[in-house]
Amino acid sequence: MSERTSQIRFNVRLDENHVPERIDWEADDGGSGSCSASLLLSLWDAQERNTMRIDLWTKELPVEEMKAFFHQNILTMADTFERATGEREMAAHMRAFGHYFGEEMLGIKPEE
Repeated sequence: MSERTSQIRFNVRLDENHVPERIDWEADDGGSGSCSASLLLSLWDAQERNTMRIDLWTKELPVEEMKAFFHQNILTMADTFERATGEREMAAHMRAFGHYFGEEMLGIKPEE
């Protein structure tokens, strides 16, 4: 069996105060790269049993877009959590909070 690897690369341009101005990324399997305004990366350290995080956003990212970014992340984390654990009920609670967050922060009305 042949071992295969793939890389994901991030390049963060910083201003003179070390604040991100631009976040570019590319992946071996993803075709061409892209520019992003925000990045949340979580890594599980199994040895330390702890989460390591990288949270970056550009100084030009509007607050409303950051709110939308978090709203979408909450909902997709619920989907990922359910697929990874089979915990359907807790994922539903997470989604309910995500919908509440969207309504409170973005004025998104829940679907009937």
